[in-house]
Amino acid sequence: MDAKRIGIVGTGFIARGLILALAEHADLKVSKVLTRRKLHECPNFPGQEKLTNDVDDLIEHSDLIVECSGDVIHGTEVIHKLLTASLPVVTMNAEFHVTTGSYFVNKGFVTEAEGDQPGCLAILKENAVSMGFKPLVYGNVKGFLNHTPEWNDMKYWAKKHGISLRMVTAFTDGTKIEIEQALVANGLNADIAEVGLLGIPSNDINTGALVLADKAKVNGYPISDYLLIPRSPASVFIVAEHHENQREALKYFKLGDGPYYTLTSSFHLCHLEIIKTIRRVFSGGGILLNNGVLPAVGVASIAKRTLNPGDKIEDGIGSFDVRGKACHIRNHIGHVPIGLLKNAVVKRRIAPGQLIHFDDIEIPESLALTAWIEIERSVRLQSRT
Repeated sequence: MDAKRIGIVGTGFIARGLILALAEHADLKVSKVLTRRKLHECPNFPGQEKLTNDVDDLIEHSDLIVECSGDVIHGTEVIHKLLTASLPVVTMNAEFHVTTGSYFVNKGFVTEAEGDQPGCLAILKENAVSMGFKPLVYGNVKGFLNHTPEWNDMKYWAKKHGISLRMVTAFTDGTKIEIEQALVANGLNADIAEVGLLGIPSNDINTGALVLADKAKVNGYPISDYLLIPRSPASVFIVAEHHENQREALKYFKLGDGPYYTLTSSFHLCHLEIIKTIRRVFSGGGILLNNGVLPAVGVASIAKRTLNPGDKIEDGIGSFDVRGKACHIRNHIGHVPIGLLKNAVVKRRIAPGQLIHFDDIEIPESLALTAWIEIERSVRLQSRT
């Protein structure tokens, strides 16, 4: 049997790791890798001969595409072309999903992968529900948070870990976890407890998880949130209830006295786990996670510093000008999703901590912008009914 041809969009940390991992699987092979870089500028890229700047070349030589560019504007354009060509798309791009992913839900097959926190929570939910658990909390664990990190510190950590300055900054200032938990809320039929999430400090998962469970129970709906636990492993967790007739068994299984039970996954291995989702798709397993047709939660742009008319924001995610904050779309109509904030020019003064609206900036036209306008319009119409 011929190996399935896997195309990849992106040439960053995830793409490199995935290419190396796929080399160990005889039934899967990397066919083409789409990059916006000039090909001669990637001399150390694994499988350099597979690089292309042509999306049609990628489409022609692929049976499935993994999109892991981390770029909303570019990712939206490329995924539109891939779905038009009827190719299945597996993403590791939560930024894409929470910004424009809902636009594509009924336009083809696109799913987030296992490996990053949202996909790992989705598979943990599948397992939990199959055992009869009823989730109350979809939780993420963050070890460190600084809403306004310094450039020199971020440059040091980017070099130390071998990832981009932009991504290190987005991890540190909380933007990334707000994006991840917004996708989890939309995709797993949950909600957020408040704008910006609770982000409860805790010494361990079990203690903090119970606090979140109490909050969810009082609110009357499952919530997507996180705990701030210094030096914790990279973990995700679900807090759930179960039928009273299983209480003694669950106690014997070391899950405690109830009524809340915490199920934990103490790792997420990014590109190594994408392969599980690729196989899921080829075996007909269906979509693992998307943002839903009508999302409730978006990630707004919040100013980190005073922004003055004429200031240019090159990229919102991983910026030293703004950060992301989860919010209810229906309550913040007109806000600028941080995934759209690219090559934007400030039109009027924006104070630190202020939520940025489209009236505050000029932003280039793009398919991503068109998609968001349609999504927001659908949410606004739904909220009126």
